[in-house]
Amino acid sequence: MYAILDIETTGGKYNEEGITEIAIHKFDGHKVVDTFVSLVNPEREIQPFVVNLTGINSKMLRTAPKFYEVAKRIVEITEDCIIVAHNAEFDYRILRTEFKRLGFPFKRKTLCTVQLSQQLMPDQESYSLGKLTRALGIPVSDRHRANGDALATVKLFKMLLSKDSDKTIIIDSVKEDVSKRMKDNHIEIVESLPSITGVYYIHDESGQIIYIGKSKNIKHRVNQHLTKTDRKSKKIQLLVKSVTYEATGSELVALLKESEEIKRKSPKLNRALRQKRFSHGLYSFIDQDGYLNLKVEQISKNSNPITTFGNLQSAKSFLFKMVEVHELCLKLTGLELSKTACFNQSINKCNGACIQKEPVDVYNHRVSELIQKNSYSNQDMAIIDKGRDIDERSVIYVKDGVFKGLGFADLNYQINKTSILESIITPMENNRDTQHIIQSYLRKNRRVKIVPIQTT
Repeated sequence: MYAILDIETTGGKYNEEGITEIAIHKFDGHKVVDTFVSLVNPEREIQPFVVNLTGINSKMLRTAPKFYEVAKRIVEITEDCIIVAHNAEFDYRILRTEFKRLGFPFKRKTLCTVQLSQQLMPDQESYSLGKLTRALGIPVSDRHRANGDALATVKLFKMLLSKDSDKTIIIDSVKEDVSKRMKDNHIEIVESLPSITGVYYIHDESGQIIYIGKSKNIKHRVNQHLTKTDRKSKKIQLLVKSVTYEATGSELVALLKESEEIKRKSPKLNRALRQKRFSHGLYSFIDQDGYLNLKVEQISKNSNPITTFGNLQSAKSFLFKMVEVHELCLKLTGLELSKTACFNQSINKCNGACIQKEPVDVYNHRVSELIQKNSYSNQDMAIIDKGRDIDERSVIYVKDGVFKGLGFADLNYQINKTSILESIITPMENNRDTQHIIQSYLRKNRRVKIVPIQTT
């Protein structure tokens, strides 16, 4: 029996966090047999970044039960269960901390769906809950709320159970007790870091950089490094002496800076990491009937894909979505092998390009629109995103389809000319990684502002 759960907290100092919301689904391996969902009054301040992330504020929690009022129910629903969570070490630590405040021990076996996913689905681009569920086609509602994330974890865990056909991996992954006390110097390191978006640098005793990473919440990410028990985290815990960081505001800027810094500094704990950020690309070709076709293929050395993906699954997921959005043909996008009409044509969801029923120019126009939206080839543009503070914006400059660099500008600064851009940006190297990072980010963040640039 499993107790699949998710917890939202106030944020704050290590082991001083409080629970603001909890969701637990008791799962027998086939279906959910019991559920408990509740807001919790943490009796302490909620960090502003947490309010922005979850939408949970102090006013919402004034009449919510305090932890001692829900503790008995938590004990009952998790009794004789293995606790399952996405990053189980965090959720289990928070629960044990709350029970410790009440003077009661709380011990359960645990399973982490992050670690299980890494073992059973080794080719995923990311193992964060949001990106992993999106790549696997798992619907998520109320992201960053306890019940929404817990239900997504239930669906993910079902998928992991089915993939572990002989059940040996899941059985071997059960931990008797993942809780442990952080070393005092590790606590000091975490306490010194802000909960902001940026790039962080982990240094050893000699000051050498041993690992570079990026995160939307540097404090939380480094805390994970210093509490997890996987091989890489244990190496970091053994060697870390200090952590420095650079604020970026924008996740896209953080991704680009992280990529360049790893290539430039080659930290020893990054060397085996992300040797290749992407494996598959989207390509186009004209068939014998004149229709513009799309296909997903592994990227070869000299190929020029429209856009790139971390794995085949995320590429196909994207294409299925584009078929729906742009009313494309399953057969002409390579998603269905058929010598006649595609399945969608038989249910009137395809206009008949697969059987030469739809005019070539009409169909090709829609495909061209898709290509234009997802490729910045030959374009001159500035990508405007979040800055490091409220009055600032980040700027990523692309000239003739080539990434030139990035910088920051005042919110009211008009950025639409080459001369202005070149005075703002810091030049950076253009390569396949930067192309993949930018295209992938724009594909997933449609609200990012893109400004066409006038050549002066």
